[in-house]
Amino acid sequence: MIETRQLISLVFWGLPGVGKTTLARIIATGSGANFIELSAVNSGIKELREAITQAEESLKLSGEKTVVFIDEIHRYSKTQQDAILPFVENGTIILMGATTENPAFQVIPALLSRVLIVRLKELGREHMKTLIKRGVVFLGKTRQKLTISLEAMGFIADYANGDGRSALNLLETAFKCAPLVENEQGEELRLIEMTLLEQLAQQNRLNYDRQGDEHYDHASAYQKSMRGGDADAAIYWLAKMIAGGEDPRFIARRLMITASEDVGLADPKAFQLAVAAAQSVERLGLPEGRIPLAMATIYTANAPKSNAAISAIDAAMADITRNGHNYSVPPHLRDAHYAGAKAYGHGIGYVYTHDHPETTQHFLPTELLEKRYVDHQPGQTVGKARPPEAQ
Repeated sequence: MIETRQLISLVFWGLPGVGKTTLARIIATGSGANFIELSAVNSGIKELREAITQAEESLKLSGEKTVVFIDEIHRYSKTQQDAILPFVENGTIILMGATTENPAFQVIPALLSRVLIVRLKELGREHMKTLIKRGVVFLGKTRQKLTISLEAMGFIADYANGDGRSALNLLETAFKCAPLVENEQGEELRLIEMTLLEQLAQQNRLNYDRQGDEHYDHASAYQKSMRGGDADAAIYWLAKMIAGGEDPRFIARRLMITASEDVGLADPKAFQLAVAAAQSVERLGLPEGRIPLAMATIYTANAPKSNAAISAIDAAMADITRNGHNYSVPPHLRDAHYAGAKAYGHGIGYVYTHDHPETTQHFLPTELLEKRYVDHQPGQTVGKARPPEAQ
């Protein structure tokens, strides 16, 4: 688009500091189009209408196109997004948006079908170093010369964890706080050392948003690692969530789900341990609660796996809600404790299993007597269910 100067509407999707806004400005500037920048945080219908009016006037007077860039477009309501739609459709504006959230969930379908989604990956370590070097050159040319070691630049890259803006912010802060020293030529310059960066940074920045996609992506990786039997990976994702400030109760719920869904009857102790870990988290909180969570995570990952419970209940639910097998309770299984129940046939023919365990009887609706939801294993049944051949 930059080379051909042909613009289309698009939305940049990526983590903070990967260059979404910068790239939109470069494309708009390189094409010679007007550029109107809005933030969904502090703009609304009024500002959108003003931008569209400017775009219409520019198109009529000079034929110039207008790029309307909306930062954090996911924060716009459905009504606000609807207001943009006709002007994107008729070409009055070229829409460029930036979002840290999945557009599939945050942008209305009608608008989504009219824009190109461009996903930007987080910056790699070498790219971060290039960015930091350019920042050093810029500060040296516009402010004052400085000196910084390769080790210090590597520290900034690791701290920012793929966020270019965060890296440049730390570099600039360190520049302002760095002491003045003289080089061999007697020139004053700023000296950025590791000790200063460690004081300023305190800890690495984590790409973890408890309210966005990262929240669910990490939980998904955590559960899939346990399901796949990789205890090391499960512990890593657990640690990432805890370090990112995730609610430990949310983690505990995911742990209980995995222990019941993926381990289940193969080792019921996994679920007991998961419940105990959840209770421990409620009583202990963090950081101590990380230990029982880790115990239950490792046990669940290493335990034998069975999805018999979820498969059984989901199959039965599907029969009832989707397949039309919504049948009444057979008369012999109905409640017969109240007076007059037997007059309606309730409870007649039912045999109390503990008194007569040898008696064969059926408990499913007549229409489903051949149905099997559970993969029966030896020792799992109590009493005697009527075998298929007898039905």
